[in-house]
Amino acid sequence: MDILAELEWRGLLADCTDRTALGERLAKGPVALYCGFDPTADSLHVGNLVPLLALRRFQMAGHHPIALAGGATGMVGDPSGKSSERNLQTPEQVAHNIACVKGQLARFLDFETPANPARLVNNADWIGPITFLDFLRDVGKYMTVNSMVAKDSVRSRMEDRESGISFTEFSYMLLQGYDFFHLRKTLDCELQVGATDQWGNITVGTELTRKKLGATVWGLTFPLLTKSDGTKYGKSASGAVYLDPKRTSPYRFYQFFIQAEDADVVKLLKTLTFVPQEEIAALEDEVKTNPGARAAQKRLAREMTALVHGETEFNNAIRATEILFGGSLDGIGETLFNDVLGEAPTKEIEAAKLSGEPAFTAADLLVAAGLSASKGQARKDIEGGGAYLNNLRLEAFGRPVTPADLLFGKHLLVRKGKRNYAVVTVK
Repeated sequence: MDILAELEWRGLLADCTDRTALGERLAKGPVALYCGFDPTADSLHVGNLVPLLALRRFQMAGHHPIALAGGATGMVGDPSGKSSERNLQTPEQVAHNIACVKGQLARFLDFETPANPARLVNNADWIGPITFLDFLRDVGKYMTVNSMVAKDSVRSRMEDRESGISFTEFSYMLLQGYDFFHLRKTLDCELQVGATDQWGNITVGTELTRKKLGATVWGLTFPLLTKSDGTKYGKSASGAVYLDPKRTSPYRFYQFFIQAEDADVVKLLKTLTFVPQEEIAALEDEVKTNPGARAAQKRLAREMTALVHGETEFNNAIRATEILFGGSLDGIGETLFNDVLGEAPTKEIEAAKLSGEPAFTAADLLVAAGLSASKGQARKDIEGGGAYLNNLRLEAFGRPVTPADLLFGKHLLVRKGKRNYAVVTVK
């Protein structure tokens, strides 16, 4: 299957400047293609994965991917898909964000293969030296205001009389268009890819390149990653799901995908993974016939966590999940436990309680953890066999809780029933 047919099967082909001509060009041999990533944060997020993995798909098919870090465009801000002006970043913020994102790109693209190594470029290198007058003469004169105003990203903002659009953001498409021209001229780049909200910017690049170089180039976009209800995919209750483990832990990353809705999971397997068609078809059947097994979600979470964070972190995420289902705490590290801790309510008690008189009992602990309303109820919960300390069943309500029970010298993991957890921390 050729790369365009593969993208189409996976639901990744939205718009193309000329699908037939591009297909004919790809059939003749490898092309260089690029996708831009503006450094608006110090980490990419799940929403960036579709175009990023598309570069990887093209590289696996023998083509030459170019990842463009927007050192210049990131100083301006893309109005596409935004209802209000972005806050401008300082040069120091942009430089920091680019340095952070560079390391993430290497997890997805092969920069070392001798056959078709990926490239990483920064548009500040060629846009930075251009003077304002040169830009107006060499770029601005090739684009009409009429065509720029007709772009969805501009028109929608102009219709808002209160916020409107600044000249700064209005000019963004010219900068991105110049990127395509520059890469075609210097690196023989023939294709730009991106999400559908980039279509206006991409077509400016194809037009500018045609007018200035007389060269044919193509633009191709992928649908935005959305849920079945139409909302953007890639956010959890606590905000965006990032690829940087310091911002979204591998455990939380795994949980985000394992909790995918049945209505979304097959689409996600197609768009975000490299699982073969036959296997996805089998998982789709299982979603229909045995949804309770959540086989598709498990495969999705495994593929994504291992891809983004590696096999070790995937295995740690599985271990943390098992702990929240009552698994053994033997050998657990503090970092992994902290991921578990973040999933449960936390209560504090004085450290002296565990060493004082009278003894601090298992019944006292359940009350302190907020899992039992009273010591009488705690006694019933313990005697009924439904209370646990550090995932070990509590056998007696009067059992003393001592410093020897503390995990990492400060935590007690308390559970009532199957999934009713709390963490009690000494202070």
